[in-house]
Amino acid sequence: MNIIDLHCDVLEKLTRLENVNFQNDARLSASLEKLKAGNVKVQVFAIFVHSNLPDNEKFLAAARQIEAFHTKVLAEPEMVHITEWEQLNQLEDGQIGAILSLEGCDCIGEDLLKLEHILNAGVKLVGLTWNHENGVAYGASEDPSKGLKPFGRKVVQLLNDRNIIIDVSHLNEQGFFELLPLAKKLVASHSNARAICNHPRNLTDIQIKELVKHGGRMHVVFYPPFIESGKESTTIEYLVKHVEHIASLVGVQHIGFGSDFDGMGLSIEKLANAGEYENFIKALLKRFTYEEVSIMANRGFQKYALKIN
Repeated sequence: MNIIDLHCDVLEKLTRLENVNFQNDARLSASLEKLKAGNVKVQVFAIFVHSNLPDNEKFLAAARQIEAFHTKVLAEPEMVHITEWEQLNQLEDGQIGAILSLEGCDCIGEDLLKLEHILNAGVKLVGLTWNHENGVAYGASEDPSKGLKPFGRKVVQLLNDRNIIIDVSHLNEQGFFELLPLAKKLVASHSNARAICNHPRNLTDIQIKELVKHGGRMHVVFYPPFIESGKESTTIEYLVKHVEHIASLVGVQHIGFGSDFDGMGLSIEKLANAGEYENFIKALLKRFTYEEVSIMANRGFQKYALKIN
């Protein structure tokens, strides 16, 4: 069964680690070798800039990750740069689609031209924040009552004009609800259910329902503290509980995967890298039909992406 994964942080490692290669480096959880082993057909590669970098270095750090995407990821002949959603249905056997996303707008400060440059590199999904406040909005670790900033509304308008999907993962609650009526296209690329694990990075039942009501999809994340409260390690079965809960709220057709591989120092037992995706699929097949799991794994997002292009 082919997989579409909406979030990994390989690009950050490709710019930080010495002598790293995308093809088969053991330090990468979503290397080309492991993507193939896990039947990952489409992988979204996030541009993630650490919040502790000086502000005047953040845009350069983003540019370096874009360069790594083009020179290291796309250098592999199997990787196909997805710049139009129709390409998802045109991938041939042995090919893997590669999509760029931006995880938080810290790197643009309050400069729309910088965002334009990043979008021109082929970015198709943009998250407004990481966990902290920036010039656009407030992250999940901030006061949940603070909403979008005036500049944030300009960012949303630009993203709408460019037909970019806006990612609500990492956004705080007030920002989430203010964004819903403004955004044309929405997704939660890597978040779980707060009803199962009470963490501010997870979405409440109301948020999940409203996200889907506004045309979005919910992609579960594999980070143990977002799966089981207070745990640095957990099981696939506990992750399946999140899937079951979300399915009970909005149906399997609105669920997908966003692993966060290479962005985590922790991992799920038997699901530590992209090569172990089959273990997750087998666990889901104990609770859902093959058709339902297939919708979650790949076809659901394909239909969603093609519909919103």
